[in-house]
Amino acid sequence: MVAGHLRNRNGVWYVSMSYTDANGKKKSVLRSTGIPAEKGNKKKAEKALLEARKQLQEQLDRGDPDTLTVQKETLLFTKFLADWLEMMRSSVEITTFASYQTTVTRRIIPYFDKNYPKLRLADLTPKMIQDYYTYEIKVNHLTTNTVIHRHANIRKALQYAFQIGLLDYNPADRVTRPKKNTFESEPYSRAELEVLFEKVKGDPLEFGVIMAAFYGLRREEVVGLKWNAIDFENKTIAIKSVVTAANVDGKQVLVQKNTAKTKSSLRTLPLVPPIEDLLLRMKKAQDAFKALCGNSYSKEYQDYVYVNQLGQLVKPEYLTTHFPIFLEKHGLRRIRFHDLRHSCATLLYREGVALKDIQMWLGHSDISTTSNIYTHLDFDSKINSANAILGVLNG
Repeated sequence: MVAGHLRNRNGVWYVSMSYTDANGKKKSVLRSTGIPAEKGNKKKAEKALLEARKQLQEQLDRGDPDTLTVQKETLLFTKFLADWLEMMRSSVEITTFASYQTTVTRRIIPYFDKNYPKLRLADLTPKMIQDYYTYEIKVNHLTTNTVIHRHANIRKALQYAFQIGLLDYNPADRVTRPKKNTFESEPYSRAELEVLFEKVKGDPLEFGVIMAAFYGLRREEVVGLKWNAIDFENKTIAIKSVVTAANVDGKQVLVQKNTAKTKSSLRTLPLVPPIEDLLLRMKKAQDAFKALCGNSYSKEYQDYVYVNQLGQLVKPEYLTTHFPIFLEKHGLRRIRFHDLRHSCATLLYREGVALKDIQMWLGHSDISTTSNIYTHLDFDSKINSANAILGVLNG
């Protein structure tokens, strides 16, 4: 018969059970319920205890071994990561899974297989995880921000192991996470944007550059723009769909969503004459290429604005990879494609547009994001502040 009781360990209710196996040997099992040992949770934990005892008793009555105890003794860390990854495949969005898969299969598993071959999950220590982070930063020269993402993946996987009783604690919780880097963009000035707009005319990048610099659109919003979002009568553009790329099982897939990044990202912007003229030219060109190419013209993306001459959707990666090549070719200062969005925000701020209005224009969910990223770029406001109190110093 399986006996058991609850135990509070590190603020979490654990199920402690004991039984006698077929050989007459006494064994004990300690499993986490994942339920915080807080007020009001004890009845929930007691229910989990009854269920755990019932499941273990049924397992033993069938003559099956205590598989969880066996797993704890034999399960390899990298094998657990691979199993966890497959479990996540159907639990998260495809883009999130693609990120997990790339990190776990290409980076984390190869490192631990090489440096700690046959490492059991139960033997994983915080120092091993810490050494991995140090290796990525010092040897592979990854940014601390990238390592923080790796830490999030490892911690999430180990938290699951902790919750189902494969670990007595989460080793990743005892690791010192690297300090996050603060990236300072170098946006284009008004004069630089004017030169850029002139140089990019007629280039395949033209639409992407103008939409990112004028409206501050993210690259996923640029390529996700559909014709039904353009209201030529009321002169508006609705930002309500995105397209992202994900590498899953070695193949790239385009993920089309009829929703923006966040609720705040759903926004309607004015359709100004220069943008309207560009869109009308693009629509006319698409109709011409459709007639010219016939059956060779792709019909899959005919609802989208940003397609090539064969009707294929322009991919998000095209914008980020070809933009710096374009800048170098034309002798322009190198910035990231995303810095065009920063350039838009900085120009608005310097023109006296309120932060709240910039937040709505860019689709930020939190005004602190707008403030933290962009206001430090405006040195003119600091000069004005200095001049305001200069008289005190002179006096």
